[in-house]
Amino acid sequence: MKAAVYKGNSRLAVEEVPTPSPAASEVLIKVKYSAICGTDVHAVMYNAAPVGVVLGHEYCGTIAEIGCDVTRWKLGDRVIGGGGSPPPGKGKPWSTQPRFNYRTEGMTQRRLSGYAEFIVLEEWQPVAIPDGVPDESAAVCEPCSVAVKAVRTSNLRLGDTVAILGAGPIGLFAIQAARAAGALQIMVSEPSETRRAAAEALGADLVIDPNRTNPISAIEDMTDGLGAHVVFDCAGLKNTLDQAASMARRGGQAVLIAVPWEPLPVAAADWMAREINIQTTFGAAPEDWRTSLKLMQTGSVRVESMLKESDFVALEEIDAVFRSLFKPTDRLQVIVKL
Repeated sequence: MKAAVYKGNSRLAVEEVPTPSPAASEVLIKVKYSAICGTDVHAVMYNAAPVGVVLGHEYCGTIAEIGCDVTRWKLGDRVIGGGGSPPPGKGKPWSTQPRFNYRTEGMTQRRLSGYAEFIVLEEWQPVAIPDGVPDESAAVCEPCSVAVKAVRTSNLRLGDTVAILGAGPIGLFAIQAARAAGALQIMVSEPSETRRAAAEALGADLVIDPNRTNPISAIEDMTDGLGAHVVFDCAGLKNTLDQAASMARRGGQAVLIAVPWEPLPVAAADWMAREINIQTTFGAAPEDWRTSLKLMQTGSVRVESMLKESDFVALEEIDAVFRSLFKPTDRLQVIVKL
């Protein structure tokens, strides 16, 4: 089978690798769509991924083969590649290891993953795609679940005002998740014109270009000088965490969703007297994946407007696409079609 193998020096190569076979309690998935995540882009850009690894963790496909002890799946079932409830003793390292460090431990996996034609998972790992959710939407369930977890982790309450910094895929999902959770007003700060248009289409009440409008002034104007109840930093740039903290009202909250790879300077004296809460969030729990699929199924989360035909690329294009994403881009999402 074909897979995109990380070769080191920020390069990927499509190679023929052995097709894996499922063990007794495993399933083989034929991958249909695999979305490119900013985390993987950074892993390649900063040369943090192990040489020889096949990345990709946002994907969907169908069950192609089942192990002899598997009972919950049948051939042809549509699934997403993750989100299952782990049995005792298993699960993601960031939820099981007491001192997990994403920078040093987050890219140590060696197993084949989503940028390949086939992948093997344990029986408990996939989640069924419900009727009414297209495969293209299911492929981005993982970033949606990250936004859902952030909203569920936050202090957001019905009627609150929310600010979102960055309108990439997770920022666009955060708009919809926050609205579903009861946000009354949502402001989005995003420099890309294409992404600002997407944020407006998904219902943001105020969308600004931070290169032209000061986000702190904008949220003050929107809230009679009080600031936002909750600010979600979906950008992870050098200035955005400090900006998020400055935008929160007294007793409010700044939630860091993005994964910054560089030190972030903060001017805490500007906002610490307002006794705000700084909250980090990482990944997603099984209930967040299930909630995301249900939101897609009921129409509370819309993916179709975030995708266009040019966003789908062949596996053979993946190295060039990754390199194009090393710098800020107008693209909303890129999905590898296998």
